[in-house]
Amino acid sequence: MGMDDTFLLIRKNDFLNKLSDDDYTALHLEHNIVVADKGAYVYFDAHALNKLYFVKDGYIKIGCIDDEGNDIVKEILQPGDIFGQFTLEKNNMQGEYAQAYKCETSLCSFTLEDFQRLLMHRPDLSVQYAKKVGQKLRKVENRLMNLLQKDARSRLLYFFWTLLPQDNATEQSSYSIQNFLTHEDIARLTGTSRQTVTTLINEFAQDGLLDVDRRTIVIHDIKSLLRLAKIG
Repeated sequence: MGMDDTFLLIRKNDFLNKLSDDDYTALHLEHNIVVADKGAYVYFDAHALNKLYFVKDGYIKIGCIDDEGNDIVKEILQPGDIFGQFTLEKNNMQGEYAQAYKCETSLCSFTLEDFQRLLMHRPDLSVQYAKKVGQKLRKVENRLMNLLQKDARSRLLYFFWTLLPQDNATEQSSYSIQNFLTHEDIARLTGTSRQTVTTLINEFAQDGLLDVDRRTIVIHDIKSLLRLAKIG
């Protein structure tokens, strides 16, 4: 990958595109790009991880293996998302793995020390990063509350809502999203069974609410989805 391609890849990120050319040079960002083949692990059993990552292209599956050997999927991340030691503390992440999902995935990685130096050099980015971390933590909290308090139907509708761009989703009547998830993925992420997911998606399609195929997820009626998912 050439230098120009590397910088273009970095600048596709909503946070890193605010870096100047001088920042790129000082941080040696051309050496921080990680390209993981489909199915490759970025890290596995990360009990001593000293890095955080920005997803550039592709998808990352975050999960762990429980005591019975079951694969527990925590998140499936998209371009722009962060993972690893994103709180900038060396937290114990023992048992967590990060795996390139569906396709080759490009990442930008930082050691905690390098990223903290960046934020000291660019305090304006500290506020931006704090907002990004806050959004991620709220998403995790909301997902937990969703699992604890809602029935399967509401959980699934809420999950589709979280896939929409939250800044302007309610301003549109419908929205189409690239689908990178299987029914099994959705089941694991919503605490339901694959059969339940398939049944409910078919019901949603019959009701004219949304359609899901291998390539796209189309929300036909965002306001109805919002109401039925008991949001707001």
